[in-house]
Formats: sequence, C-alpha cells, structure tokens
Amino acid sequence: MAKNLVIVESPSKAATIKKFLGSSYEVVASNGHVRDLPKSQLGIDVENDFEPKYITIRGKGELLAKLRREVKKADKIYLATDPDREGEAISWHLANALKLEGKNTRRITFNEITKTAVKQSIKQAREIDMNLVDAQQARRVLDRLVGYQISPVLWAKVKRGLSAGRVQSVALRIIADREEEINAFISKEYWTMSAEFLAAGDKKPFTADFYGTKDKKMAIESEGQLDEIIKELEQSDFTISDCKETERTKKSPMPFTTSTLQQEAAKSLNFATQKTMRLAQGLYEGVAVKGRGTIGLITYLRTDSTRISEDAKKMAYDYIEENYGSEYQARTEKTEKGNKKIQDAHEAIRPTYVDLTPAAVKDSLSRDHFRLYQLI
Repeated sequence: MAKNLVIVESPSKAATIKKFLGSSYEVVASNGHVRDLPKSQLGIDVENDFEPKYITIRGKGELLAKLRREVKKADKIYLATDPDREGEAISWHLANALKLEGKNTRRITFNEITKTAVKQSIKQAREIDMNLVDAQQARRVLDRLVGYQISPVLWAKVKRGLSAGRVQSVALRIIADREEEINAFISKEYWTMSAEFLAAGDKKPFTADFYGTKDKKMAIESEGQLDEIIKELEQSDFTISDCKETERTKKSPMPFTTSTLQQEAAKSLNFATQKTMRLAQGLYEGVAVKGRGTIGLITYLRTDSTRISEDAKKMAYDYIEENYGSEYQARTEKTEKGNKKIQDAHEAIRPTYVDLTPAAVKDSLSRDHFRLYQLI
C-alpha cells in the first residue's frame, strides 16, 4: 500500500486531520516555521536584489531530521500548512529544507478542518503558489530592513530598548499627528440641559433634552446663561404638543472577519488581541469533543472576507428550518459591498458544525474557549 505523508504546522492540527484519513496516511507537524533570517545579522543581500539568507531555526535540527526520515518512507507528500501567505511560505521552506524537489510533493489547503474539507483538498492538490510565497518574503524582508536598520538609530539618538517596524512606525506617526491636533484644539465652554417630566396618569417619568425654542436653536455658552433659562422654564407649563412613532430595523451584523472578531472579543469579553487569536487557533485546529473525538470547531481565523460557502449556507438554512421553522429563514441573501482591497481567499469565521451549539460543547471547552465559541 502506498504511503502518504501529510505535513502540518501543529501537533493538535495533525491529531485532528489524522482522524479523517486512513492508515495509508501519516500526519506529522513542523511546529511552525523551520527556517528564518538570522537574528545576529541583517540576513539580506541588499546588493543582490535583496536576496534573503535563510538559516535553520535554532532547535529545529532534530525535528527536520525526523521529517526527513518520514519523507524517505513516503510515496507522496502533502504540504498542508495554513491557507494564507504565511502557510504557503512554511510549505516552501519545508520543501527546500527537506529537499523535496523531484519528489511527488503537492500542496493542499482547507478553510475548515472537517473530513469533507480535508478529503476534498487532497483531490484538488496543487503546486506551491510562489506568488503567495513572494508576498510573504517581501513583508519579511521589509520587516527586517526597517527594524534592524532604524532601531539602532533610535537607541543612539533617543533611548535604548526602543524599536521601529514596518507597521508600528507608521501607526506611531499617525498617533503622534493626531495628538498634535488634539493639543492644538482650542476648547470652548458649552452647557447642555435636560429635564425630567412626569405626565399626568403616568407612573414613570421621562427625560427630555433642551435645544432651544420652537423658532430658534439655542447654544448655552455659560453657567449664567443656563441659570437664566432654568429660571424662565421653572415658571412655565409644559405640554406634549406632538407625538411621533417610528419603527427602526436593526440589521444583523455581518459574519466575523479577523479584525471584527478581535474588536468584538475585546468589547464583549475583554480579551486582548493575542488572547483572541490564540483561542481561535485552538478552536480551528481541533478540540476533543465528547462523543465526536478531536474536531475543528471554526473555520480559518485569518480572513478579511464576510463570505459564507454555499454548503455552509445550506447547513444553516436546514438547521433554522428544523429548529425554528422556515418563517425564520432569510428571504434575501445579505451581502457586503465589494471592496477591492479584500482578498476574499477564505470564508468568514464561522462554526464548522451547525449542530454543535455552544451548549453542546460547553463541557469539552475551557471557559475562555467556550466564551469565544459562543460569540462566533
């Protein structure tokens, strides 16, 4: 029987995928990147088209030796790292470090770790996408050029321990410019006024804000002016002259992208960004669920798309009809206006199994994993 080797990033992801594949598949983990730029030097040949000089990451030598032994025993090798620039680069580094050129090597990607998605990805195996690899390398090289060449200047001119970065330095400039605008703002005194009323026959009072007279909106610029208005109003009788009823429709929020998940988790759960991503990574790679084994509970967590796959839509529609009735199904599909900056390579972040409600998996999750899964 032919032996197939599948290489992923993490042991938990390997355990989840192994369950979906037969005995002819061996699934192993690289534990993230295996090669990177050296820490002791710039590691980029600026004079030679900015060629990066990669080395094996310290501590990964023994792991690579183990992977090479597995490669020798395999008839076919599948590189199944994450479906993004970083994952594509890890696969490319693995192919180089393990000398896979000339071997039967294919790249597979999946947006969710389910049996259907994993098996479908094997049917649609492809070559490594060098456009994605080049994109990742460009970012990595820029990070190194900015960080390694500007940080020492900051240490010498400003203070030791400061750092510069491709993103953080620009963000800091925006913050500094905004702070200057705030400091330059000339504040002006103004007052607002509201009153509490109790209508005849009512038990509960209501609050009304004062904006001026019927003919003229009034700006209250001093406490003295406020006192004069209050004195005049205290001598007045008040009536409700008009009552308008309006109906408001609140649209349901779009499915989560990476950034909106981070924002909502910070607001609703008080989670730091790093914590949210760590918990989401665990939910994506696989959790031991009672009665189901190790399964991935959400789709891939790094995405800027709000799109949902047709299969997922059908699962949601069927679930709603079965549990709530067809009258609760959406009559029209909700879509977001196109944005040319959105890559849309992946779906939005969503549950992979609609039947696994938060209540159904609560006993299988840590408190924080449960809270994030419930939010999603």
